[in-house]
Amino acid sequence: MALNRNIELNDGQDSIAMRKVLVVDDSPVDRQLVGGLVLAQPGWQVFYSSSGTEAIEFLRNFSPDVILTDLYMPDMDGVELVQKITSEFSKIPVVLMTAHGNEELAVKVLRAGAASYVPKKMLSNELHTTLNEVLSTLRNEKNIKIVNKSIVSHDVQFVLGNDIEHVSPLISHIENLVAQFDFCDANSMMLIGVALHEALTNAMLHGNLELDSKLRDGDESHFYSLATERKNKSPYADRKVTFSARISKDEIRFTITDQGPGFNPTSLPSPFEPENLDKVSGRGMLLIKTFMDHVEHNEKGNQITMVKKQKAV
Repeated sequence: MALNRNIELNDGQDSIAMRKVLVVDDSPVDRQLVGGLVLAQPGWQVFYSSSGTEAIEFLRNFSPDVILTDLYMPDMDGVELVQKITSEFSKIPVVLMTAHGNEELAVKVLRAGAASYVPKKMLSNELHTTLNEVLSTLRNEKNIKIVNKSIVSHDVQFVLGNDIEHVSPLISHIENLVAQFDFCDANSMMLIGVALHEALTNAMLHGNLELDSKLRDGDESHFYSLATERKNKSPYADRKVTFSARISKDEIRFTITDQGPGFNPTSLPSPFEPENLDKVSGRGMLLIKTFMDHVEHNEKGNQITMVKKQKAV
């Protein structure tokens, strides 16, 4: 099939073993800007589409690993685009590019099935981190084809250090356990994985290492530099994260406890308020509360419980 002339292919890169991203934006300048940011790191191949309609046409003939889209297009908004993608191409995650002033629509798109978002003003710092986190939560469906119907539930518990690189393998293990119950489709499992990823990294970075999330709104390199320093420094180095999961056909329940000093949960700002949605520091809680059915903290603030219910058929 010949690509629509408004869908541009990034030439000169070997597509073998590359992660493919489809950038959807009606602005030619913004498309090239975002594509350039993606290509700033090796291992990526970029495709471009100038509208939601062209994006859907592209997906019917090609399968990227992830879709990066603006919220507004001339033919459809982000909600309609994500609904079409999750309906026809549920295995492909969608990441939003948000701008100040369209926070309400961004929340609607997340609830429609988008996997995550990046504020446009933070693209240069957060784009690759977000894309990698979303892709790391995808379930390898081919590895699990037969559901073990005799299992009533899984009860598992893990004790982790504060290395965030250990989070993705753990989530993959949890996804394999959930798959045995045919609990949800691939897209829903991906969103649960995103919420779990955010909660576990929050426990490590903000709980045990006591890193203020507001540091990520400024120079993010300082945030991660402090994380590296504190991982090997007392008293942070000895702190652990306890993670327990109960998985059944009816619900999934995660409980994550850190050994940090905690915080006052009642002081936590609403991540859905417009002034907070545009901040990187509030993104984790927004994703958790959007993708899970019930979320609560203990009184000390060092434990979070997240519940996802089986949807009635």
